[in-house]
Amino acid sequence: MLVAARVVQGVGAAMMNPATLSIIAVTFPPKERGTAIGIWAGVSALALAIGPLVGGVITQHINWNWIFFINVPVGVIAIVAAYLFIDESRDTSHEQKPDIPGLVASSLGLFALSYALIEANTYGWGSARILGAFAVAAVALVGFVVLEAKQRLPMLDLSLFRNRTFAGANATMLFVALAMFGVFFYVSLFMQQILGFSPTAAGAAFLPMTVLIILIAPQAGRLTDRLGARGLAGTGMVLLAISLFLFSRLTETSNFWSLLPAMLTGGFGMAITMTPTTAAAMSAVARDKAGVGSAVLNSMRQVGGSLGIAVMGAIVASQSSSWLRAGHPRKEAFLHGLHDSLLVASGIAVVGAVVAVSTVRKPRHHGHPSDADYQPAAPVE
Repeated sequence: MLVAARVVQGVGAAMMNPATLSIIAVTFPPKERGTAIGIWAGVSALALAIGPLVGGVITQHINWNWIFFINVPVGVIAIVAAYLFIDESRDTSHEQKPDIPGLVASSLGLFALSYALIEANTYGWGSARILGAFAVAAVALVGFVVLEAKQRLPMLDLSLFRNRTFAGANATMLFVALAMFGVFFYVSLFMQQILGFSPTAAGAAFLPMTVLIILIAPQAGRLTDRLGARGLAGTGMVLLAISLFLFSRLTETSNFWSLLPAMLTGGFGMAITMTPTTAAAMSAVARDKAGVGSAVLNSMRQVGGSLGIAVMGAIVASQSSSWLRAGHPRKEAFLHGLHDSLLVASGIAVVGAVVAVSTVRKPRHHGHPSDADYQPAAPVE
């Protein structure tokens, strides 16, 4: 039931998240778009600050079921606000219809890949089940690319990736998610299982990172408007690599103050990476393709996050099992697995820095009117 409900939740998120970013892209002129996206990123980071803390309080003091119930009034308020405050706009360039073959191929490929990474340590990396899952993932994902290249109205317009900045920004976002999303999950486990933090304390421990994102993201957006995205994104990825390395030095005797340098470095790094990367990607597509561009960017983030958690989990499980078989205590085995996974994530962030610096360019606002003659998209009644 939990998995089925999460599927429904994922469908809702897939319909909502790209729309919010594309609304910003068609509402603000080029010189203000980075600032607007920075504010969007800062507000989005509120979820990272509020969610773990409120979830910890509810889980510890009420009941874990209420982490779901609390979202019902929030959702109702959001629906009402959307109808009251958001003007409608849409792509009117050609007919629209769902790409069912592409949807099936991509879903099957990503599911099989995630399943193989998550279950490999249970069944064995060389087992028929896991090798079969990897094979299904490879065939389905290659088939998806072939289908999208031939479809008249593909769900993923591959021609967008001919723009080097758009392709580089999406790759950078993928690396950010690959490197960082697992941190929130596994460092939270570390704090509770190794350091003995309560759920509430573990959620509160992330506040320095998330509050810094909230404060810095709008400023990073303003700097993107003035300086471009490449230097900021590259610097941010280097800071993320440093943050992950600092996390990998944690031990059984660590405390909140041991966590703080990694939290602060990671928060600053995420803020000056994700905002410029998002602004670069959205500025590289035409206004009438803002929804598609936003959807691709969000997909990269979600796919990277899912695979990042799965990869970190595979490393933690594999290394922990090896140390347990060698006779080491469970806590020590978990720490070795966590350290190795964080070092791998740090290496991924370094690769992301290289990609950002070598591909992302200052946007030319392709397909957008100049600031002088800019007019927001007319509402669709």
